[in-house]
Amino acid sequence: MYIKKILLIIVFAGLVGGGLFAHKVYNAVFLPNTRFETGEKVVYIPSEANFATVLDSLSPLLQDLGSFKQLAKRKGYASRVKGGKYAIKKGMNNNDIINTLRSGNIPVKVSFNNQERLPNLAGRIAAQIEADSMALVKAMTDETFLRDNGFTADTGLAAYIPNSYEFFWNTSAVEFRERMIKEYHRFWTAERIAKAKAQGLTPNEAVALAAIVHKETAKVDERPRVAGLYLNRLKQNNVLQADPTVIYALKKHRNDFDLVIKRVLYKDLEIDSPYNTYKYVGLPPGPITMPDISAVEAVLNPEEHDYFYMVANVENFGYHKFAKSLAQHNRNKEQYIRWINSQHIKR
Repeated sequence: MYIKKILLIIVFAGLVGGGLFAHKVYNAVFLPNTRFETGEKVVYIPSEANFATVLDSLSPLLQDLGSFKQLAKRKGYASRVKGGKYAIKKGMNNNDIINTLRSGNIPVKVSFNNQERLPNLAGRIAAQIEADSMALVKAMTDETFLRDNGFTADTGLAAYIPNSYEFFWNTSAVEFRERMIKEYHRFWTAERIAKAKAQGLTPNEAVALAAIVHKETAKVDERPRVAGLYLNRLKQNNVLQADPTVIYALKKHRNDFDLVIKRVLYKDLEIDSPYNTYKYVGLPPGPITMPDISAVEAVLNPEEHDYFYMVANVENFGYHKFAKSLAQHNRNKEQYIRWINSQHIKR
């Protein structure tokens, strides 16, 4: 009888202990373990992060970090941390959180346009993905990459087609570059290449001209006319005389791309730079900015006309007055000079 009582006590204690353990396990796995009030919190886990880094990131978000830590170790996540962007939703339990960190890497939208140089582009991209600007510049300017893909240090910016793209936040600099070269080849279809060739241009030359068109006018509907004007000049082997190229040459010469120049002076036209299209015939060595796709399309589909000159239209700001002859252009130019002098714009 005594032995039976002891056995019953042992069994009962085992049941109670097992129940308590099961309850503890249930709580650790299935009970909500978040302590924030908003719908979700985003955490960024660096590519080289270890489990301690993950715990630091989650500490402000979880009620019981210890239970999460224990379950993560049991499920093997602690030794297989994955970098990325993850959304922890209010009311998630530890199991949900671990599964999210394993397979819930959220893509991010990466957007860029109108960058003047590769370092500017790198800075823009570094603000949107994990790769830092130094790594991006190194990847973008790699000589082997440029040579193998038909670019130079001057034309490298043309490899990046401005748009919005979906990436994982933990994309590396090289992965970003390789994705962009694929997008470049996707953009430059056989049809677009043929249109560039019809204008006597390679794709890189088309981008270089589009960059000038882009800088000359922000009016999308005017860009085909401006493109047609510069193509007329190229076909006549005339200097392009594009003020934006002179401004770029001045910035490059001074190594100051934050320089603001509202008025190009006659003395500026004398700068000895291959980007100065007042001094050198043909296109500059590379694009002076990253042109909008609309500017590239304007070069590929230019307006056909006999214009060779243009000047800002002070009667319709943002647009230009076009001329077929130098005499007509000089009359238009006099009106513009009177206006700019009246605004006291010296530089």
